[in-house]
Amino acid sequence: MNSSLMQMLVRWLVLAVGVTLATKVIPGIHCTDGLTLFVVVLLLSFLNVILKPLLVLFTLPFIVLTMGLGMVVINALLFLFVGKLVDGFQVESFWSAVGGALIVSVTNFVFTRLLRPAPPRRGPPPKKPDDVIDI
Repeated sequence: MNSSLMQMLVRWLVLAVGVTLATKVIPGIHCTDGLTLFVVVLLLSFLNVILKPLLVLFTLPFIVLTMGLGMVVINALLFLFVGKLVDGFQVESFWSAVGGALIVSVTNFVFTRLLRPAPPRRGPPPKKPDDVIDI
């Protein structure tokens, strides 16, 4: 199987785990079934690829001013937007969307760290020759 295809499938799986956790942990987020979850994951992936870079570009001064917390707002708005578009996936309020976006972000961060291949091990550094002082 192609490596990039496998990476995309793993990212979708991690996103699905994050959205599922958000529906279980955050009281204002509900998902009716697995097919709805699949549609939510596809739509969130699409919006993260297409719409999110434009939002980041236009809100860059706000993101810099808030030291990155503006990214949480952008992720929450995308989460809320998907909740409005998909029947069977409900996000009741902006704060529920913030909680869901934070859970998805943390899940993504943790799984990315766990699934990242280990860096190659190197042997001990080569010995330097003894220093000689020339007079």
